[in-house]
Amino acid sequence: MKIDVLEISIFIFFFVLITVMGFVAARWRRGDLRQLHEWGLAGRRFGTVVTWFLLGGDLYTAYTFIAVPGAVFTSGAVGFFAVPYTVLVYPLIFLLMPKFWTVCKQRGYITASDFVKDRFGSSSLALAVAFTGILATLPYIALQMFGIQVSIAALGIPLSFSILGVSVDIPLLIAFIILAAYTYTSGLRAPALIALVKDAMVLILVFAAVIYVPIRLGGFAHIFAVATAHQPVVAKAITTAKAAGTYPPSAFTIFLKTPGAMVAYTTLALGSALALFLYPHSMLGVLSSNDRNVVKRNTALLPIYSLMLGLLALVGFMALALPKPPATGNGAVVAVITQIFPDWFAGFAFAAISIGALVPAAVMSIAAANLFTRNVYKEYFRPNCSDREESEVAKIASFLLKFGALLFIIFVPTTNIISFQLLGGVWIIQTLPPVFLGLYTHWFNRWALLIGWAAGMISGTLMAFSAIIAGIPKAPLLQTYPIFGIPVYAAFAALIVNLVLAMVLTPIFQTIGLRSGKDVTSPTDYEYAPVESKEPLREALS
Repeated sequence: MKIDVLEISIFIFFFVLITVMGFVAARWRRGDLRQLHEWGLAGRRFGTVVTWFLLGGDLYTAYTFIAVPGAVFTSGAVGFFAVPYTVLVYPLIFLLMPKFWTVCKQRGYITASDFVKDRFGSSSLALAVAFTGILATLPYIALQMFGIQVSIAALGIPLSFSILGVSVDIPLLIAFIILAAYTYTSGLRAPALIALVKDAMVLILVFAAVIYVPIRLGGFAHIFAVATAHQPVVAKAITTAKAAGTYPPSAFTIFLKTPGAMVAYTTLALGSALALFLYPHSMLGVLSSNDRNVVKRNTALLPIYSLMLGLLALVGFMALALPKPPATGNGAVVAVITQIFPDWFAGFAFAAISIGALVPAAVMSIAAANLFTRNVYKEYFRPNCSDREESEVAKIASFLLKFGALLFIIFVPTTNIISFQLLGGVWIIQTLPPVFLGLYTHWFNRWALLIGWAAGMISGTLMAFSAIIAGIPKAPLLQTYPIFGIPVYAAFAALIVNLVLAMVLTPIFQTIGLRSGKDVTSPTDYEYAPVESKEPLREALS
């Protein structure tokens, strides 16, 4: 592959810029980074604007830039499930997250497991929630590292070495080391500051893609015609309609009429929406806010990013219309950039994708490290550890988690990268009963919740990997599982198993004398206490 010096130079410039910002962030909104709430939550100081950029950078990740267009390229209309799911999630979060922020602020909680432990009086249930959060975050971080790997590979830098017969890109390793270094020194402040640059770069890339690419490819009419031709069922239905003299249906309408497609699409969207803010990194972005109203404002403002997601998904169709379409969906965005844009903009675009992956990777590793430190290390190994020791353990855990994700993408096949995110959803959604329902009721028995969680984890994992177990190669959506002949998102089906068991077993356990744990929270902990400030507008926006 030909190496373009200008393209690589622009890429390196932006990478150096965000690296400097990452280390400078330690001095931004200065706090004692030897304390976990300062390193891992930035002291809960972020206002509306910073929280908006942080959550946007945290939630709209390499999943948005690489996985969703890849799913649209490979599977057509079903790949657009990501758009309604990000629309569905915000009304739900408007109800749940302000209440969650309030109780965490009042009682000093840093993680969801902190809340669960006190709400249900169960260290075992809190450990289950922590374990699930860490496990579900690993494939999500791996997806971010894959986004960086794809961008670096597109630059054509021929620097790699072999580990156990697997090739590792040196630039990817350097990016990993840089990410680990500024996360260690600056904590959550680093991705929050970098997110400002990341979002600006991504918006430029999106607008360039939806305006310039169609012009070069003959317009959206041509792009959709080519995309239709790649879906035989859709093409046949349109041809039949035209022959009959009727108005041809849309590709999406045809897709929904496919047996079982509507249920698969709906459960993928709804299951993903229920799972999104259960992820540790999503909760971390919320808990770093300085006021409950900041959380509410962001549920109203964040849907702007959903528009960007919908536009980026169209890049999957654009890749089909290229003179040389990529071999797999994972290469859809890269193919469009390299074949359509000039070299200088390609360097900018790959830098935007890489930075767009670094920001959430940093937040995810911090969130998972918080879980390990607070709910595993401190709970079971060093109950009396100092604040400084707690912070240092979190920093080391953050590094190890990123290293684990790096190994994940080196040794696990990435044929259909969107499966990484969907697999995380299968696991994390099993924490919904103790976390989300726990905000409103203490009725559930702790042992019933634990058994429901275990059943959901086991059944969801088996369903998610059923295609691999059955030897079905390249399943387009790995986590859909046929139930009564209808494909259903495994996360959604497993959650039903989880909830049914929790609801059935709770009265049984109460009857036989297996009582619930003591709830140490009080009703006033969930009530809003306004933040007093001499400069309320400045504090809210900062």
